[in-house]
Amino acid sequence: MKKFYFLVLSVLAFHQLSAQNENIERKAMVEKEMKSFAHKMAVGNVNPNTLNYDLQYQRLDLTINPAVYNVSGSVTSHFKPSQSLSSIYFDLDNQMTVSGVQYHGTPLTFQQLSTKELKINFQSALAANVLDSLTVTYSGAPSTTNNAFFNGTQGGTAVLSTLNEPYGAQDWFPTKQSLNDKIERVDIKVTTPSQYSVASNGKPMSETILGNGQKLTFWRTQYPTAAYLIALSITNFVKLTDTMGNPPFPFINYIFPATSTNTTSMNNIDWTKTVMNTFETYFGPYPFRNEKYGHMEFQAGGGMEHQTMSSMAGWSRGLIAHELAHQWFGDKVTCGAWNDIWLNEGFATFGEHVANEKLLMTNTDFLNYLLTQKNFVTGSPTGSVYVADANLTSVGTIFSSRLSYSKGAYVLRMLKWILGDAVFYQAIQDYHSRPNLAYNYVRTQDLNASLLTSTGKDFTEFFNDWIYGQGYPTYDIRWKQVGNTVTFRASQTQSSSTVSFFEMPLPIKVNGTGGQVAYFALNNTTNNQYFTQSVTFPVASVEFNYEYQILDRNSTVTQDNTLGTADLIKEEFALYPNPAKNELNLKGITQPTDFTIYFTDGKLVRQGIYQPEKSINISELVPGTYIFKINDKKVKFLKK
Repeated sequence: MKKFYFLVLSVLAFHQLSAQNENIERKAMVEKEMKSFAHKMAVGNVNPNTLNYDLQYQRLDLTINPAVYNVSGSVTSHFKPSQSLSSIYFDLDNQMTVSGVQYHGTPLTFQQLSTKELKINFQSALAANVLDSLTVTYSGAPSTTNNAFFNGTQGGTAVLSTLNEPYGAQDWFPTKQSLNDKIERVDIKVTTPSQYSVASNGKPMSETILGNGQKLTFWRTQYPTAAYLIALSITNFVKLTDTMGNPPFPFINYIFPATSTNTTSMNNIDWTKTVMNTFETYFGPYPFRNEKYGHMEFQAGGGMEHQTMSSMAGWSRGLIAHELAHQWFGDKVTCGAWNDIWLNEGFATFGEHVANEKLLMTNTDFLNYLLTQKNFVTGSPTGSVYVADANLTSVGTIFSSRLSYSKGAYVLRMLKWILGDAVFYQAIQDYHSRPNLAYNYVRTQDLNASLLTSTGKDFTEFFNDWIYGQGYPTYDIRWKQVGNTVTFRASQTQSSSTVSFFEMPLPIKVNGTGGQVAYFALNNTTNNQYFTQSVTFPVASVEFNYEYQILDRNSTVTQDNTLGTADLIKEEFALYPNPAKNELNLKGITQPTDFTIYFTDGKLVRQGIYQPEKSINISELVPGTYIFKINDKKVKFLKK
């Protein structure tokens, strides 16, 4: 999707100018995305009429002149019904005119519906689970509503491009747009006037000069592809053919002639090879090595992660990194509903984190970048990363640069803090490589399940807080040193009532009077929790969230010599095990005490009296997340 860029604090005027340019670019991208998204969002994530077959192959045989706003030709589709079919539906805007449908040489009747669907009627019902095919012939000037098919000029020469996300594919070819069925293979054959070149997905198969000044260009994909990731761009491109990676695979760029003479742009395009090596180190092998990676220039603004060939309107290294990261996250694994768009955009924005940290910024600049991101995310006290069904008509919510992009990326940074770099990067490599997820559609729960398998840690509560919940915590960290022991107390308030408590390991840096340093991760599971840590030096100061490892806002750190042992003992409360299967145990309650158990929405589940030294039986509770309350303690726990 056209990407949002967030400003890096810098004392350098160059950085300030870059930030201004990125902000302008971002506003233009937001406007276009919102316009594109609004028109079919009310329908939801799926078209129920297309759920009864598997679309396995499409061949686009099209004739396009970029100087003329029109497309004509045919699309042949191979499909396997999941049940007996007397008719079949494709998504196709009714502004396209279908002239005929051929089924094994026999014409079929059809209707173009106001719902932007093409309904095709079979003479007799098709059997389930038998591969079949048909060809739709059509033509027309595609709708401009979604700006999915658009032309103009560059350097005085016509240029035509496409950008389908999220529902624009139907504007110019019959296909299946629901996020549940990738097309296993696509052949893209486009006839143009011979002076033009056609860039597209997949592997270049051939360019053939035809008679009458025409040329036929043929691209073929070999990996499953979502319909919204199919694209082409046509003009008098300068074609750059190179290799990248180890072992090498094709690196192909189709750029405007003016770009080919721009030294900065050309250097940044070449830098793609560097960031590819970095991403292969941290994300795993590039997912489409048997085809290529490359860029095709267009005029839509920003960029778009079309599979194997990102469409680019600019050549900043941040944009290049973002679109490249999408090849793993968005293209190889694709959000299975627009509710989970963060699985595309949060991961791609995290790719910017990686590029900035490893390649583009000094440590100081990177910390400034993170601080800017953190402040941006916490600039509002509410809003969830996950887009609730009720908000699917709110384009501003779906394409929220603060939530889907920046907070989504910061959630991944927090996972990295919890797991450590090595475990985290291996876990996300496992995620996009699992047989049931690779080259498929995924949901947030799939990521959660994959993390559990990879790490042994259940992140259900984490996702409940940070993806489905809203807001952020504010911490009050207090500390006191007595001899070689430092006592900490961590208190927390939440910006939104949707989250009762954010369980997080707290990053603490202790600075000694002689320049000594000690680092701690305090496992904060309850409010007003006390911790003790040993240090061998006099403490001068304590820093919290010293490398912006976690999201917070307006937190404070205070030396408090009133913290006493009595307070520490009183606060030594614990609930365990967590997650629990059949029993809960408590620590720190020494007399019979009333307790209650609630669902996370506040509904009372049960109440009782805790007897010291005895377990609480929870075997009758259904699996899920609960809140346990006793005295002034409130603890979340997971029932397995």
